[in-house]
Amino acid sequence: MAPLTILAHPDTRLRTPCAPLTAFDADLARLVADLLDTLKAAGGIGLSAPQVGDLRRVSVMDLAGDRTAPEVFVNPEIVARRRWGIVEESCLSVPGVVGNVLRATRVLVRAADPAGEPFERELEDMHAVCLQHEVDHLNGKLFIERLSPIRRLRLRLEDARARRRAAAAERQAGRRPA
Repeated sequence: MAPLTILAHPDTRLRTPCAPLTAFDADLARLVADLLDTLKAAGGIGLSAPQVGDLRRVSVMDLAGDRTAPEVFVNPEIVARRRWGIVEESCLSVPGVVGNVLRATRVLVRAADPAGEPFERELEDMHAVCLQHEVDHLNGKLFIERLSPIRRLRLRLEDARARRRAAAAERQAGRRPA
């Protein structure tokens, strides 16, 4: 298995909701292994299939500092949310952006493992926050949509400035003698 390329915002595939998975087969096992390899290589704590361009409803997490506690959620559905709070988030698909969002810090999730066995689990604190973030990806939503309107406006302005600087640098590079 090998690390995959992580898509970056504004790639439109990140905004595409995923349909529930029905095939629990060797291809799914390969995807899970690749997602875990990619997560480890990127140094993140959670990753969903749409972030690598695969529109299957699969998320992986590993919140252990030594990468020894991988968790896999196929077709995850959050059925209860409790203990709301403001938490700081970032995202491998939105590099360089960190922001505060409102999330439940305790959730009940129903999902399946890669073999198709259903399970239900209560997650707390960072595990709960991370899973909600990954489920958002499966629903075609990015955490930046949960930021305050002022923060979103600031990000759009920064993005526009960066694009103008990049275009100016490309134009200038094109004029330089070889």
